[in-house]
Amino acid sequence: MHEVSIARNIIEIVNSYLPATNNVSVKSVKVKVGAFTSILPDALRFGYEVLTCGTNLQDSILDILEVSLKVKCNICGSISGGEPSFLYCHSCGSHDVEIIEGTELNVSEIEIFN
Repeated sequence: MHEVSIARNIIEIVNSYLPATNNVSVKSVKVKVGAFTSILPDALRFGYEVLTCGTNLQDSILDILEVSLKVKCNICGSISGGEPSFLYCHSCGSHDVEIIEGTELNVSEIEIFN
């Protein structure tokens, strides 16, 4: 379950951006997760909840935005959605495609309150 180690990394990233004052608590953390990452959102939330227990992130919400897979065809230039196991152009059927969305895994926003 690699989601727990990813949750640990998210927590480290969040803590690195928090102000040095001790009275800061985190309300929510927004994370973009691409379909091609094979990360299970529920498992990531669970790992986050377990690892934040007893910390300044304990009551924070992990808000996961799932980003669909999109590919651009190198033959016809068309952009289409796709499934991680079927990468092809929906317009011309070519497998010569480039992934342009769906590989994201980033903390996009941290909401704090005092």
